[in-house]
Amino acid sequence: MLLNYQYRASPDTNQKKQLNIWLRTSQYWYNKQLGERFDWWEKNRCNIDSCPLICSLPELRNNPDFYSQKKQLPVLKEDLVLVQHSGELLDFTSVPSQTLQDVSKRADLAFKRFLAGDSNGKRSGRPRFKNSARYRTLKIEGQAITVQRTQKDWLFLSISKLKGWLKVRLHRRLPDGFVLKNILLTKKSDGWYATICLEDPTVPVFKPDEVIPTWDNTLGMDAVLHEQDYLATSQGTKLPALKSFRKSEKRLKKVSRRKENKRKGSKARRKLAKRQGREHQRIARARIDHAFKTAHALVRTLKKVFVHEDLNLKALSKRNKAKLDEDGKFLPNGQSAKSGLNKSWNDAAFGQFFTTLEYIAGKAGARVMAVNPAYTSQLLAYRDEIVFTDCNIRSYWDTELSLNVDRDINAAINIKRVGLGLFPTLKRRKGNLIVGDSTTNSTLKEVLAVLKNAPEAYTLSVLRQV
Repeated sequence: MLLNYQYRASPDTNQKKQLNIWLRTSQYWYNKQLGERFDWWEKNRCNIDSCPLICSLPELRNNPDFYSQKKQLPVLKEDLVLVQHSGELLDFTSVPSQTLQDVSKRADLAFKRFLAGDSNGKRSGRPRFKNSARYRTLKIEGQAITVQRTQKDWLFLSISKLKGWLKVRLHRRLPDGFVLKNILLTKKSDGWYATICLEDPTVPVFKPDEVIPTWDNTLGMDAVLHEQDYLATSQGTKLPALKSFRKSEKRLKKVSRRKENKRKGSKARRKLAKRQGREHQRIARARIDHAFKTAHALVRTLKKVFVHEDLNLKALSKRNKAKLDEDGKFLPNGQSAKSGLNKSWNDAAFGQFFTTLEYIAGKAGARVMAVNPAYTSQLLAYRDEIVFTDCNIRSYWDTELSLNVDRDINAAINIKRVGLGLFPTLKRRKGNLIVGDSTTNSTLKEVLAVLKNAPEAYTLSVLRQV
């Protein structure tokens, strides 16, 4: 199984200088390839409303692709390359050849996703020209790396065309018998990091289709995003939220305001920009730490199937549509309240958490499923009745059973039922929901047992704060 371990790298002064030169050369090579593709795209087309007798296309050139652009590298290595706008002289021979080929691959992949989309048909936006702040990663293939030795908590690597040995801090032990595939060297606001991609033969390749979901081995999860709650599970428990951005918002705002008041290009502005980057890095690290701790807490329940909502996070954090009156004046559209909700959705980072959960669960031999959450938060899990019609209704008191039903735990149980194919079919007729085929009675005892024994305490009590 392929695994990625990220460590702190400690290059010396000369190595830092050399790595920065590699980054600058790779950034220029990436932008040059994008420029050639955009230039061909603009010069070899005309508007659809233009007359073909008047608007004539020039002689078509060959469309630049991965192979044609990669063939330029031997020519560029013959002499120093002059950057027109800055007057820099770049030496392409100082960069490992496979690193430059990977840059060509990145440019080709970005442009293909812009035109045709990925494997799921989703198209990305127009590729950006990278500046020094956006292009930060170098890929070194495994055949260009030699593991010299391991001394205490340090790993010494010999990289092709990099003078000296690169020291890597091993805060986590590497598995025995691993096969090194490649290394990603990333420049962050607080230094360099090495992401080691290796193949661990002791971890088998996991096949999700081999796990068959049942009521006992399945756990449903509902994204709560209410007060201090983060997730609700079908076991009747809730996990707390971290809200890393909310807690650091004032400190980040103060640093950003001080930076904007400084003159552009000044030493004070660059110093505050570095501090601002450290604040963003601190928020991101706390968010990743929270995602891993929450994922491990769920995997420790020893469930084999985890079912969560297939959230449309882009639409959930989208601005409301503007409203205009007859005179063209803007009317209140609720965007003021929606802005705070958008910030909370982005701060929760459910997309990152579900990706982390899939990675952790895959290593443990568990499966993660995303299901359609339609009407799961409105229908009672043990009775075909729409109760939670408003988001302000957080609980429901059932006088017949003397049972207090929590909205979020009820929704998590319904999500579990959707994953098992036990959720009833609902149809709208004249604005009213009508329950069709129902299998609620088949899970009545199990659902009531969970709701009656639902504790109020969190299962994950201690999380590292920002």
